[in-house]
Amino acid sequence: MKFDFYADLASANACPTTGPLPAGLASGFVDGCTVFATRGADHKNSARDCYSKRAQADELRLPRELNLDANSPQPLKNNWVALRIGFTLCAPWYSKDDRSFHVLDNPVRKDRVFAAPYMSAASWKGLLRWACRMQEGLPEHLPKHLERTGGRFDGWNDPDWVTHLFGNDKEQGEFQRAALAFRPTWFSKIGFEVINPHSRKTRAGTQPITYEVVPVGTPGTLDLLYAPLPDSPMSANIDRADVLQKLLDSAEQLLTVYGFSAKRTSGWGIAKITSCELVTRTTNKNTKTVADMKTAIGTLFQPEYR
Repeated sequence: MKFDFYADLASANACPTTGPLPAGLASGFVDGCTVFATRGADHKNSARDCYSKRAQADELRLPRELNLDANSPQPLKNNWVALRIGFTLCAPWYSKDDRSFHVLDNPVRKDRVFAAPYMSAASWKGLLRWACRMQEGLPEHLPKHLERTGGRFDGWNDPDWVTHLFGNDKEQGEFQRAALAFRPTWFSKIGFEVINPHSRKTRAGTQPITYEVVPVGTPGTLDLLYAPLPDSPMSANIDRADVLQKLLDSAEQLLTVYGFSAKRTSGWGIAKITSCELVTRTTNKNTKTVADMKTAIGTLFQPEYR
């Protein structure tokens, strides 16, 4: 019996074929496949086959006891609003994992503990802010200023509603904390896509590239909490119904038009919205479309509530 985990990996005579899911995709099973793949081309192909079959064998569920994928929490304050947008992937989703030693060249991003594929809260914030800026005229701004500023993002000022939702840099004179909080999105399935680049001269395939992805048809949710600071000067001048309606428009564009995946210029990361939920301290509304949710927000937010 060996008590050194890495010595045991090095002495293994075969690639592992079993392992608990999803935990085995974070350590143990994936480590055994990765080490076995370093022993030559034949072993590498065998290890990748073992990993691929096991990774797709079952759904990847988070521990129920932790409630990490629970429904939207009940907001604590009267002016807080929880928004949940349910969607189903219409194209593969991919974000490269930051694990440096892996049996695959292009593994999908996974949580380091639970090994379920996920999109981080920070990634959602960055992409959704970009979608809001696109709604406010960023495509017209960039061609006029990028060449003059040497490729820097100078000359652009976020509208007040975007700054209210996403905040600004602490280095700026008047720091504004974001009114939006984000949760990660967890996915329950893994699949594989192959891209075959073609030579411009021969127009023939060169070297197929395999990507580990979240496959088409996998459901997910975008969870947001609108929690404005009560003493913020900007919050006093904000029409909250209008702000949340603009946010929903941007979220719909991001999910259904732009995509929220790496390689989204190739069409990856596009989704279909299947449900919308709005939760306040006293209200819970469910709709099927963003348009219906915008109508509900306009009805809910009376002038005295804003």
